Amino acid sequence: MQRRNFLKTGAIAGLSITGLTAKAETKAKIPNNLPIDLNDFVLNEVSIELLQQKMQSKEYTSRYITEQYLKRIEDIDKSGPKLNAVIEINPDALIIADNMDKERAAGKVRGPLHGIPVLIKDNINTGDKMRTSAGSLAIADNTAIEDAFIVSKLRAAGAVLLGKTNLSEWANFRSTRSTSAWSSRGGQTKCPYILDRNPSGSSAGSGSAASANLCAIAIGTETDGSIVSPSSVNGLVGIKPTVGLWSRTGIIPISATQDTAGPMARTVKDAAILLGALAGIDPNDSATAGAKGKSITDYTQFLDENGLKGKRIGIEKDSLKVNPAMDSIFQDAIKTLKDKGAIIIEVELYKQLKEAFGAQFTVLLYEFKDGLNKYLSQANCKIHSLAQVIEFNKQNEGTAMPFFKQEILEQAEAKKTLIEKEYLDALKKTSGLTKEAINKIMRDNNLDAISAPTNGFACCIDLINGDYDNGFSFSSPAAMAGYPHITVPMGYFQNLPIGLSFVSTAYKEADIIKLGYAYEQASKKRVAPKFRPDLLG
Repeated sequence: MQRRNFLKTGAIAGLSITGLTAKAETKAKIPNNLPIDLNDFVLNEVSIELLQQKMQSKEYTSRYITEQYLKRIEDIDKSGPKLNAVIEINPDALIIADNMDKERAAGKVRGPLHGIPVLIKDNINTGDKMRTSAGSLAIADNTAIEDAFIVSKLRAAGAVLLGKTNLSEWANFRSTRSTSAWSSRGGQTKCPYILDRNPSGSSAGSGSAASANLCAIAIGTETDGSIVSPSSVNGLVGIKPTVGLWSRTGIIPISATQDTAGPMARTVKDAAILLGALAGIDPNDSATAGAKGKSITDYTQFLDENGLKGKRIGIEKDSLKVNPAMDSIFQDAIKTLKDKGAIIIEVELYKQLKEAFGAQFTVLLYEFKDGLNKYLSQANCKIHSLAQVIEFNKQNEGTAMPFFKQEILEQAEAKKTLIEKEYLDALKKTSGLTKEAINKIMRDNNLDAISAPTNGFACCIDLINGDYDNGFSFSSPAAMAGYPHITVPMGYFQNLPIGLSFVSTAYKEADIIKLGYAYEQASKKRVAPKFRPDLLG
């Protein structure tokens, strides 16, 4: 969840943000003795396809690959730049890798994820020795009894569950003055491009880790921006699926109407592989019923270098003039789209969504309380309600709330049930109006997608003043509608990445993957991070 989205759209009324740059005394401490080349790594920028080729030829084993990533985590995440992206290592990772190697040796290969190490966000249940805490000390003892539905799919696909990633605590739904990528259990995660910059929330650890090559691929979750924003500022491809394409069972919730998990990767192809592998109907998540006959197990069939030819793409007018650096990069991207045969039409979506933006926060407050209480009532930990979380934080303020408090948790606790008129009216404005607006623009202009920069450049880490507006965010329309959204690396300014978004209507993942892949292949903007200490370093 991107807290700054609410600030920009006015959903949290009356807030003022001070300190638009991080003061020196509040910046994360950056070591000045970093190795000369942190990209001297045998698996640097490696793809799933190449890893499979190496395992097939017996040059690599899954155990070898897993060992390399574990060492990389130790060298990059726990020492060296100290990205602090990984909150916990799976003690069974090498056992899983060995089992996948035995299966391969016996002639059984489950699919493209067989033996591939994956990191997942620490709000996704794993029925193993790892904990699932949403970064909160209040439920740091939560050891899930069983896997989340998508984790069971991940294991069935043969992936190696490498560990869990840090996140903005409670998926950035705790305070109006929060700092993204910080949690009381995991601390502050850093952006691998410039280490005093914020990797964005809430899937900060997954974004930082995948970008820094701590894993082959990662999984994040999104309510509004939490996959696409950290993907954008960490130079990644991120896919926020249609709500219902992936099950949410076993994921610590914010919103029943907006939550979804999704892939975060260095290439569109890798993201597409993971997207198809984890799609499936889950009887315990009614939203997945809508995907019947619409989900696809192999989205790589839509990877077409000529996928932009003849496509009609709407460009959000509000995104054309944000700041000179972003504007220049975006204009270059538009030129690439045109050069590859796309037809560009300016559209005005944002001006139709003011009422929806204002209602979204109310919807999330109600749904967060309802969903979290249901999750915690069955959780394997000492805390069993939102009220108990709030009380724990008050009793442990020095460690649980040293920088910012829990106003959003308290606002959610004050709400009643999902039959309240306030909630139902807000839901109609949020989901209903947004779907209508997107559908109408797509239909009236005969569009294949709507496009804009994903968000602004990474903010400075500032634990005192919290996050600040970085100029633009395109996450909310697709998030509120429950529609699919892909971001692809678009360019850089002063070594800070920015992504290009494509959004369409429900279950049109194939369409936006085709567009994203064609743009990726034409532009080739992904550049591995250099772990610079600061903007001038």
